[in-house]
Amino acid sequence: MTLKGFTLASYFSLRFVGAIAGLFLLAAILIFIFDFLELVRRSGDEEGFSVLRVAFISLLRVPQLMEEVLPFAVLFGSIAAFLTLSRSLELVVTRAAGVSVWQFVAPGLFVGLAIGMLAITIYNPLAVYSRTLSDEIAAGLFSREQSFLLQTTEDVWLRQNGDDGESILHARQLLDQGERLFGVMILTFNRDGSFLERIEAEEALLDAASWQLKDATVYTTNSDPQKFDRYSVSTYLSPQEIRSSIGAPEAIAFWDLPRIVELSERAGLPAYRYSLQYQVLLSRPLLLAAMVLIAASVSLRVSRMGGIGRLIVGGIVAGFVLYVLSELAKDFGGAGLVPPVVAAWAPGVLGILMGSTILLHQEDG
Repeated sequence: MTLKGFTLASYFSLRFVGAIAGLFLLAAILIFIFDFLELVRRSGDEEGFSVLRVAFISLLRVPQLMEEVLPFAVLFGSIAAFLTLSRSLELVVTRAAGVSVWQFVAPGLFVGLAIGMLAITIYNPLAVYSRTLSDEIAAGLFSREQSFLLQTTEDVWLRQNGDDGESILHARQLLDQGERLFGVMILTFNRDGSFLERIEAEEALLDAASWQLKDATVYTTNSDPQKFDRYSVSTYLSPQEIRSSIGAPEAIAFWDLPRIVELSERAGLPAYRYSLQYQVLLSRPLLLAAMVLIAASVSLRVSRMGGIGRLIVGGIVAGFVLYVLSELAKDFGGAGLVPPVVAAWAPGVLGILMGSTILLHQEDG
């Protein structure tokens, strides 16, 4: 590459980075505002409520929420960059200088791939840590309303066995991949299947072979309720089995996923969800590059033929269709119906083929 070519590529790359970063920041601000207002509405009457604390909780939640928005930020940012370059006639001058469409789309592809690499290696671990810290702070503030307030998980139901017999566990919210639970209710049964007691506790922590309950109240059929600062319920479940049953793959950082997959497979547990999450993150750069190609197929046609509204709507529809296909593939992959590699990489490959085909048709007929 000549010095002039490198300078032009650097200039275009900076325009892409600026447009994508601007849209990403705007989306983050909007998400923070809506999330903050929702948390205030739902927790305003709770004891210990503080606007600053809720704002901090919401701020820590935003990075992980933005992971789902990133592909659209790249799509719309790329459309904005291409349209800006077209309207300022910079693309016209570039074409007149003999630069092909692939040469000025290449900087956008490079930016998409680079953002994807940074998103999985740096941003994702930081977002997971931020969300974990947010849950920790919220657990101390709103221990009784975790699932309702934060919506980090749905209610959890779990059937287990232990030295004392079988039991059914219900929890409103979980942390540490299911090894720490809040809003716990446990129904215990003896070896004959007869009901023994109902236990309600603020918090449960998984120990070597038991759940250690904090601030527990025990109800039985033949005595008054009794309160205990600490109470123990036996279980044969291991941490790996807990993660496989109720843990969220999104709550594990990119660098930790291979270890979790290996541990689950060694324990003879299904690891579809964790394998899928790992492959989805690995395929993120390809998906973002596909978004850039889709943006180019929309925007470059606009510069010559007009009809901005209709063509941009077409690009938006294409992006959302790709997103829906990604979600469907994830559902099939998470259920083990499709290999995780196929489910994760298919949307990105489809997007690349679709964008390249449209560009080839527009430029070369």
